[in-house]
Amino acid sequence: MNLEFIEALYEIEKERGIEREILFEAIEAALISAYKRNYGSSQNVTAKVNRETGDMEVLSRKLVVEEIEDPTLEVSLEDAKEIDPSYQLGEYVEYEVTPKDFGRIAAQTAKQVVVQRIREAERTMVYDEFSSREGDIVTGVVRRVQGKNIYVDLGKIEALLLPSEQITNEHYRANDRLKAYIVEVKKTTKGPQILVSRTHPGLLKRLFELEVPEIHEGIVEIKGIAREAGARSKIAVYSENPNVDPVGSCVGPKGSRVQSIVAELKGEKIDIIRWSEKPKEFVSNALSPARVLKVSVNEEEKSAHVIVPDDQLSLAIGKEGQNARLTAKLTGWKIDIKSESEYRQQFKPDGNRDYQPTLAELLKPLEHLILNDEEDKS
Repeated sequence: MNLEFIEALYEIEKERGIEREILFEAIEAALISAYKRNYGSSQNVTAKVNRETGDMEVLSRKLVVEEIEDPTLEVSLEDAKEIDPSYQLGEYVEYEVTPKDFGRIAAQTAKQVVVQRIREAERTMVYDEFSSREGDIVTGVVRRVQGKNIYVDLGKIEALLLPSEQITNEHYRANDRLKAYIVEVKKTTKGPQILVSRTHPGLLKRLFELEVPEIHEGIVEIKGIAREAGARSKIAVYSENPNVDPVGSCVGPKGSRVQSIVAELKGEKIDIIRWSEKPKEFVSNALSPARVLKVSVNEEEKSAHVIVPDDQLSLAIGKEGQNARLTAKLTGWKIDIKSESEYRQQFKPDGNRDYQPTLAELLKPLEHLILNDEEDKS
């Protein structure tokens, strides 16, 4: 090792952020292993590298004892005092045992250690950077497709998009740019592994935070998200400021904001719902785009009975029950949807198809569900 090598360590410290003292200590530890591997492992040796000149020496350390049992590890007090009269029992005497041809081994060993430490440090830096970004959104380029796994280049590292985290109707090709949600960052023997998702509800939340300044600034709050990736999502929003329309803020001028998110998600439909602390109102809003006539709730069972116009029933339930299912997921309530005619039918006496129940008769079965009489009258 020489001055050029020392200067190189200084540059590594500056550019890679690895303290040179850590490198020196790692080199010294590696030199000890190299010496023992090539010149015998029975001795107690230490290695020192001069921080200024790069000069290296290997020292054999022997314990000062009265009677020698192992000459490779011990030295008599008499012999020690010949070197330096101040030595006492229990102290260590150091002898330089640097082999003449050790320079080549030392240089090779030092290079291997530095390369290894740089690699470890870079892995640690990448892990620290991305582990703090779990739950965040990243933009990357599809680098390669292996089987059903997609590898996304994030610049410093590749992220893994597993089949379970892929949108079923999306097709991924090399060089495609996409946004993904960081689900987990793992430490492995081969370095950090970053798992990303295109189906996670958090992706939709982060996209709205990026696209809608009012959400980013905290003026509009996202209260809940229900998502069936690639098909349809519902997002509930709210603002404490009465002058701010949370739904309009998310939709944007002429729908520009929400359309930008829909485009990123390759056409996934998004219903933006006004959140309400009143269960009836929230359930009614969540069933959008269907129009609702009445909602009655049972707070103990956390269930909601919904009446919709006949022509709105299929829209309220949705294709294969999707709209009702997402509403239940968004609100946390069990949803039972009936059409107006189905609801009226249960009050008609047998054989009297023309019978029209009174309002009181219609409401009687739902009396135990009504939370606020005044609200229902209105």
